Amino acid sequence: MAWIPPVICFHIMLFFILETGRSSAEGPRVLTASGDIIIGGIFPIHEAVDKENQSFVPRQKQCIRFQIRGLTRALAMINAIETMNKSPALADANITLGYWIQDSCSDVSTALAATAHFTQQVNCQARDNTSTCRQPVMAVIGAAYSEISIAIARQLTLQMIPQISYSSTAVVLSDKSRFPAFMRTIPNDKHQTAAMVSLLNTYGWNWVGIVTTDGNYGLSALDNFVSQASENGICVAFRSILPQSITNQDVKSAITQTAKTIIMNPKVQVIVSFAKPTHMMYLYRELKSQILKAGQNVESMKRVWVASDSWSSSVSLDGNLSLEDIGHVLGFTFKSENLSSFLKYLDRLEATAYADTENNSFVREFYMQINASKHYRNNELVSKAVKTLREHTEADTTFSVEMAVSAITQAVASICRSVDCRTAGRVQPWEVLKALWMQEFKLRQHTYMFDSNGDINLGYDVNMWRSDGEKSLIHDVIAEYHPQSNNFTYSSPQSLQDLRHVISKCSNSCVPGEFKKTADGQHTCCYECINCTDNYFSNSTDMDQCLRCDTDSEWSSAGSSSCQPKRIVFFCWQNDFAVVLLTFCALGILLVVLVSALFLHQRNTPIVKAAGGPLSQAILFSLIISYISAVMFVGRPNSLQCKARQVLFGLSFTLCVSCILVKTVQILLAFQFNPELQEALKKLYRPYIMITICVALQAAICISWLILKGPFNQINKNPTTLLEDCNEGSNLAFGVMLGYIAILVFVCFICAFKGRKLPQQYNETKFITFSMLLYLISWILFVPVHVTTSGLYRPAVEMVVILISNYGILSCHFFPKCYVILFKKEQNTNSAFRKNLYEYSNKSRDSVSVSTGSVSEKQSNSQSIILRASSLSVPKANSNTCRDETNCRGFHSCSIARKCLRRSISI
Repeated sequence: MAWIPPVICFHIMLFFILETGRSSAEGPRVLTASGDIIIGGIFPIHEAVDKENQSFVPRQKQCIRFQIRGLTRALAMINAIETMNKSPALADANITLGYWIQDSCSDVSTALAATAHFTQQVNCQARDNTSTCRQPVMAVIGAAYSEISIAIARQLTLQMIPQISYSSTAVVLSDKSRFPAFMRTIPNDKHQTAAMVSLLNTYGWNWVGIVTTDGNYGLSALDNFVSQASENGICVAFRSILPQSITNQDVKSAITQTAKTIIMNPKVQVIVSFAKPTHMMYLYRELKSQILKAGQNVESMKRVWVASDSWSSSVSLDGNLSLEDIGHVLGFTFKSENLSSFLKYLDRLEATAYADTENNSFVREFYMQINASKHYRNNELVSKAVKTLREHTEADTTFSVEMAVSAITQAVASICRSVDCRTAGRVQPWEVLKALWMQEFKLRQHTYMFDSNGDINLGYDVNMWRSDGEKSLIHDVIAEYHPQSNNFTYSSPQSLQDLRHVISKCSNSCVPGEFKKTADGQHTCCYECINCTDNYFSNSTDMDQCLRCDTDSEWSSAGSSSCQPKRIVFFCWQNDFAVVLLTFCALGILLVVLVSALFLHQRNTPIVKAAGGPLSQAILFSLIISYISAVMFVGRPNSLQCKARQVLFGLSFTLCVSCILVKTVQILLAFQFNPELQEALKKLYRPYIMITICVALQAAICISWLILKGPFNQINKNPTTLLEDCNEGSNLAFGVMLGYIAILVFVCFICAFKGRKLPQQYNETKFITFSMLLYLISWILFVPVHVTTSGLYRPAVEMVVILISNYGILSCHFFPKCYVILFKKEQNTNSAFRKNLYEYSNKSRDSVSVSTGSVSEKQSNSQSIILRASSLSVPKANSNTCRDETNCRGFHSCSIARKCLRRSISI
């Protein structure tokens, strides 16, 4: 008959459970334990109150929907108090702690009624120090929800009873001007929302949805999140606000609408939730139902859910849901320590079976709920209950409760060392509050202290949900958030790899080289990607505007992600065109040197004398300087080079043209028929003075140019390059210099044109005419080309014109004579020269008009031409000069001819 005692025991237990179930309708129950100092506790043992039976008669409403995690929190407080009663701190003070735990039923009105019992005991002690009053409550631990904590904080503040919450995170509770007696062992929501925003930024999720409740906690968290998100460029696509109470008649319609909103926003792949676990369970169920009705794949339901502390520690899912259906859940939980103390307490609870449940109506109700579906045997029922408690134990909240008890314990111990706390009324709640603010406390070898807001901010753990293969969930801590530095320390980075491919954006990211253009009325996260324009760039993704390049030294094309330094360019030595021009310069210098050497060697021949003798060497020298000035148009310019190249060309070419002008005047003088004009030319003809004056005038122009506004090197800022070239300074002075040379050239051209019909040896006038005409044409063309040309090859334009001018003079003045010297030597003799003069004389005599003058006069004029022409090529005699030109009548003998030649014009 060994089975009879267990059966009797089971029926007795069942009777108590049924009686407890009936009493639940009478309102919230209380857990108490005696002690010298009483700590109050308010926990959500039930999830709601029954609001169906409305009545005008004030009465306690029935609590419904038993909440296991609320029970574990209450048990954590009981265990912490029992542990502290064994601590040396309380032993030294010779006191013990008791507790008075009440059920808030997750309802503000019920929680206020419970708080009234706490404050009544304080008032009782203040009015009547008798034994009829119970021990007053010196501090209150709770409540769980911010809305309830705010309500009871106002009531507790009237007696300055310290209140320490373990999970109320509303930011407003940190306002000590409104809630001076409120404290908490967790950070406020401002830090949690900052952590969430930082996490979203880490993965580039800027298009998110929010699900929250309409209580103080949900709305406060919503406001803080939206404010911080907008500062970090994160947009809220939608925000769904659910009723705070699960039993609210609008909950179902609100959840249905929220599910529709989520489905209608497929680009929102990340949803931040501040709701309760039950809200989320209903939402997941509704989401799956709507997706299946629409004929969609359950995969489309998947999202990344960022869970707040209110539901991040949920340990189970609805029966028809799995974690694969939901997607990924990243939860923020408060910092925690090991649960060894509480787990040992649960072990003791299991070992003692029903012995500890006699005074714990909450545990009895919990046993009843477990046994409702299956009739367990005694030991099985206890084991199942303890196992369920372990599964629903939240490490972070349990640790927060233990911290609250530890803080109150050490504050009371510091007071009771000098005060007899065993006597009721000797210690007031405000004294405990003062001790809590002023001193640190220890828990498991760590020291903690409330900050100026009454908070203990240890940061957050970030956990990722994973399934154990069934319906239970495991929360792996993958990172820690540090509020002081606003960053994360990852303990398991590989767990986050699956999140890298998740994209939650209204618009695709704008790549470097583009910027975001938002239309009026749109979210800032919904935009078009527009290419940056020229000289603008963007070097990171999703830039609001392009950055401008430093156009003085940088450039960029449209759609660039960076600026490129402008390339410095100039007419350099390696340039192909420059190489060609330099080759012509070198060839020209070589030819000039060779011609000069040839003329020096043949300086006594008639052809060299006819070319001007010493003047030809001056012309050749000026051509060398002119070629050198052309070379200076190549290479990286500097100020000295810019000045030197124009001045050298101006002076050298002026010298060249001056010498040619002297030669032209000399030829005209030799073959001039008009005696008056001939006489004028004789007076004008002073070769070296003429050359000196011409060059001096050009030198004066150049000096004035250099002094007033001379050429200088400059950098021209082109779109993609920096062009280094020379600025001529004063364009007027530059024009005057060239114009002066052009005037000399024009005079030479006119004089040479007049003397174009000369003997064969004097056909130089034809070449002078051609070379001067070539110069004039080339420089006339140079002016518009130079004005309209810009860029790298502008120096080459002037360089080409200089080479044309130099080669024109070299080819027309010297190459024909070199040809005669080298290949027609028989023509480079005095006899050949005289023969040519005779032929020209006869030709000229026949062409003279017969209308005026006698034959003797015609003959005299022809002979005069021969004499003057001879003087250009035959050396003058020092003596026996004819005094009377009219006595020279002809060339009847060589001696008479020589005498007549000696009477030629002194040049």
